[in-house]
Amino acid sequence: MEENKTAEVKVIREENDNCKTFKNDCCKHSFSVNHVDTMYGMGFIGALIYFIITATGFVGILLGILKAIFWPAFLVFYIFKFLGL
Repeated sequence: MEENKTAEVKVIREENDNCKTFKNDCCKHSFSVNHVDTMYGMGFIGALIYFIITATGFVGILLGILKAIFWPAFLVFYIFKFLGL
């Protein structure tokens, strides 16, 4: 009975080590970037370029950076406003 428990623990440890080493499918947590993060990042870069190009002066650039960070909030606000919600 003790040997079976020891063998099971050994197998679990080997599987966990393999997951950490080879990033197999048995890992529960992955460090890959999902599509939402990618889309937000692309939107951030595009918004940053747009707001900086249209900015007039240093304060406009600072406001452009803030707007680029929070562009999804502006998008949702204006969609709700358009829909009358």
